[in-house]
Amino acid sequence: MNRLTLARLTAGFRARSWLAHVAGLLALSAGISPLSAQGSFYDAPKSMLAGEPGSLVRQERIDGAPLGAAAYRVLYRSTGLQGEPIFVSGVVVVPPGEPPADGRPIIAWAHPTTGITPRCAPSLAIFLFQQIQGLRSFVQRGYVVAATDYPGLGTPQTHPYLVGDSEGRAVIDAVRVAGTVPGSGGGKRFVVWGHSQGGQAALFTGILAKTYAPELTLLGVAAAAPATDLVTLMNDDIDSVGGKNITAMTLWSWHRVYDAPIDEVIDPRAMPTVDRLARECIESPFDLIERQRTEKPLEQHFLTVDKPANVEPWHALLEKNTPGALPPEIPVFLAQGTIDKIIRPDVTRDYMSKLCKAGSKVRLMMLPNIGHGRAAQASTMAAVNWMTDRLAGEAPPNDCTNR
Repeated sequence: MNRLTLARLTAGFRARSWLAHVAGLLALSAGISPLSAQGSFYDAPKSMLAGEPGSLVRQERIDGAPLGAAAYRVLYRSTGLQGEPIFVSGVVVVPPGEPPADGRPIIAWAHPTTGITPRCAPSLAIFLFQQIQGLRSFVQRGYVVAATDYPGLGTPQTHPYLVGDSEGRAVIDAVRVAGTVPGSGGGKRFVVWGHSQGGQAALFTGILAKTYAPELTLLGVAAAAPATDLVTLMNDDIDSVGGKNITAMTLWSWHRVYDAPIDEVIDPRAMPTVDRLARECIESPFDLIERQRTEKPLEQHFLTVDKPANVEPWHALLEKNTPGALPPEIPVFLAQGTIDKIIRPDVTRDYMSKLCKAGSKVRLMMLPNIGHGRAAQASTMAAVNWMTDRLAGEAPPNDCTNR
């Protein structure tokens, strides 16, 4: 699972892709400034948790949205991993003009990795609107955009990094909020679109939507270079700079989220470096270079096992957060770069086969000479057009018949 080698990371970063490169579920922004400081907006008293998932706690206007759109930073209620109420933050972008009588369609954007601590929230990013792939097209077409931060980014809690249920619920509740923000005119129909870690989030949204939010109608799932097989991802990437970064962040987060024993897989000499990586955000090339510096000691001391993905409880947790097949009535768009070294093309093809066997209608777009970090950028207009067709009720294309 929206801020290797340094050459590969730098080349892919233009499309907001560090973790997209720096971890097989990552991708970052093309910004050049550090993330803003976290503010009191994100820290609400627990007494305000009372309310339905997807209900609005507070909002504030953000300047700079494209094409005359209005944008709002939002704090809303969602559901934690134990079914407990939690706060989640995000952004809602509303196009100008009057909404149609049946409400505006909603696009849920699921961002790639930006970090794993609260100040790394995309809603704090200087270049937020450039990070949402396809935003201008969505505004032009009259769609509301709901962009969750995920739990623990913005809000003061541990981010359940690459935890599918957590991501999916946050995405769905952002859609609920987008439909109720004053003036949005949002309806009940939506599609979800994500890259890398956000691709995993988009797929889990498809898995959860019908039972978690039966009042909403999910019309399609679009995912660029999604993190599907987490066991393979961790084992394949462990020797690269990006692999070390994603492994460090995953182990650090899951030790706190699942109480998994990190000391059984990480050399104690590596823990100060892992802790430093956990505190760093990724938005700019400067962050990328700094993070490479921070990671350097892991080349000497990091893991005490060859393949942590094969060790329990990590193996079971990775399998738990690997997305399965979606309900067959939900069409799927997959984009995959042919030279992706993080999410290998054969892994995405294998996931497509799983979807096809379950009866899904799948459009697979292979991207020649595209690596992991540029997968969303290179497929944006194809994904936008595919999503537009789903919202218009067109029959979905199906590449499963060609296999």
